[in-house]
Amino acid sequence: MASSSKKVIYAALIGNALIALTKFIASFMTGSSAMLSEGIHSTVDTGNQLLLLLGLKKAQKPADQNYPFGHGKEIYFWSFVVAIMIFAVGAGISIYEGIHNLVHPHPVENPVINYIVLGLAMIFEGFAWYFAWKEFNHARGNRSYYQAIRKEKNPTTFVVLFEDTAALLGLVVAFFGIAIGQWTGLHIFDGIASIIIGLILGVTAAWLAYETKGLLIGESADPEIVTGISKIATEHTAIQAVNEVLTMHMGPNYILLNLSVNFEDSLEVGNIEKDIAMLTKQIKQEYPLVKRVFIEAEDIQ
Repeated sequence: MASSSKKVIYAALIGNALIALTKFIASFMTGSSAMLSEGIHSTVDTGNQLLLLLGLKKAQKPADQNYPFGHGKEIYFWSFVVAIMIFAVGAGISIYEGIHNLVHPHPVENPVINYIVLGLAMIFEGFAWYFAWKEFNHARGNRSYYQAIRKEKNPTTFVVLFEDTAALLGLVVAFFGIAIGQWTGLHIFDGIASIIIGLILGVTAAWLAYETKGLLIGESADPEIVTGISKIATEHTAIQAVNEVLTMHMGPNYILLNLSVNFEDSLEVGNIEKDIAMLTKQIKQEYPLVKRVFIEAEDIQ
């Protein structure tokens, strides 16, 4: 999964970097605010890919004395930073540029250059989007798209998809903004397009921040995993009842489990230790994402 995520990020990184450079050149040659906003958009996306790669690298650091459960949540933190970057830099500058253009409208020179650049950008961005969608669809499995977004524990899967979707929408808006401005002779449509692009980025950033917040705070494992662990423990002959099954994702591929059970009163201490070791082994074999298991022996509450 980590390798696939990196491939998607690298594809988006290379594509966005080339597209950003092309958009800035076109903006400089034509004076289009919408194209400038698109250049800023692609630049922010390029920086975001670097941040996601940084998060993946830091998340692989082994556990140590200060971080006994590893650094898996680094990817959640950097995904949240990506959302802030999109909002603060991408959305903020695009809206500012659009408002500035509305106050001081100016004609777009050589609009054909913009059309060519936008057309090529749509093709390149479309390939990147398809690559991200294919990876997301693979991770989705049998879940609906909404459930997959809400339950996905690897944020890089949907962060890149969201960015690429916003990028495609922005390209369409920029195209129509420049085209309508040229057709009507009203230069304000270029600025309006820039503002709409900023709003698209703002909505995307807000949604990403909302989705990554739960993972950053400490989201539980999927209900199917929690139910499965409870079933394994309940069927264990030494356990009379299961009190609580508490889980937390310490990273996309790391689940921390705290299991409270009521052992049979007739068991001796030595046998309880063997049963705990056996139960721990069984849970880890059934659910490889469960890396650490803590079992508490408690009476039924």
